[in-house]
Amino acid sequence: MSYLLKPLQAGPLTLTNRLVMPPMATAKADPDGKVNQSILDYYAEKSEGGYLSLIIIEHSFIQLDGKASDLQLSVSDDSVVEGLNKLAEVIHRNGSKTVMQINHAGSNTTSEVTGSTPLAPSVVPHPRRKVLPDELTREDMATIIQAFQNAARRTKEAGFDGVEIHAAHGYLLHQFFSPLTNKRTDEYGGNVHNRIRLHLQVIEGIRAAVGDDFPILLRLGTSDYQEGGLTIDDSIVAAQEFEKAGVNILDISGGFCGYIVPGLSGQGFFAPLSEAIKKVVSIPVILTGGITEILAAEQLLAEDKADLIGVGRAVLNNSKWAEHAVKSLR
Repeated sequence: MSYLLKPLQAGPLTLTNRLVMPPMATAKADPDGKVNQSILDYYAEKSEGGYLSLIIIEHSFIQLDGKASDLQLSVSDDSVVEGLNKLAEVIHRNGSKTVMQINHAGSNTTSEVTGSTPLAPSVVPHPRRKVLPDELTREDMATIIQAFQNAARRTKEAGFDGVEIHAAHGYLLHQFFSPLTNKRTDEYGGNVHNRIRLHLQVIEGIRAAVGDDFPILLRLGTSDYQEGGLTIDDSIVAAQEFEKAGVNILDISGGFCGYIVPGLSGQGFFAPLSEAIKKVVSIPVILTGGITEILAAEQLLAEDKADLIGVGRAVLNNSKWAEHAVKSLR
């Protein structure tokens, strides 16, 4: 039997195959971040037939000062739950499972988007932005933990199958993890364990809010691919801590490089990262990165590079990609 067509159990989550649609921002939400018909139609089309076992919804902001861009989805207050419930229902009707990705942008935004000065672990400009952020206080961090917790609760209330914490691509949690942006001298800075302290507090807060039977995924920016930045060695330590803390699936991606790395190409270019993480955890690992051919996806699973395969751009460009892929393997 095909590796891709094997079912997978991840904690309380049962998946029919190994194909995942990773989160990709659409900028289709209403100005206030609410779900509209355009978003419902988009995800209805992508999930048609249930060929993708799991659809991870694009990153959604947990509070206004963490909003990354205009027309981004919101999980920031209870008024959004009704629309999110419609979104979950559309995908479920088509036969796929779905989780929400929740995020705080930190300094990876602008005051034009948020209406306030961006916040970050330290007063260091974001590698992709010129603005100097304000440094987060303890009170700010407590508020952010609470916001993640409330966003996860809303995700569960809306009927999703799980929640994914965004800790990659240069957003707030990644900014804490990376030595490039975390210059703190308190217990949130310095060694790897200190730099993931906020992650662990967020996981603990979410688990308390959603209970043990609701899957938590974490998208981990595993390497910055930059001098002085985050390395796979840091992420190997972090991944083991996240598993201990109760994360059910690790979704492996890049750090400040984002989801594309200059000089890295080919099918599954993050495979060295996912393979290294997979060796040290017992929970499933998702691999994304330039995967466009079904046989390449099959090969990556066969070689134990990952447990699940995220196919983004190919599905974005062709909504029938997963259907053709699955049928070709049957």
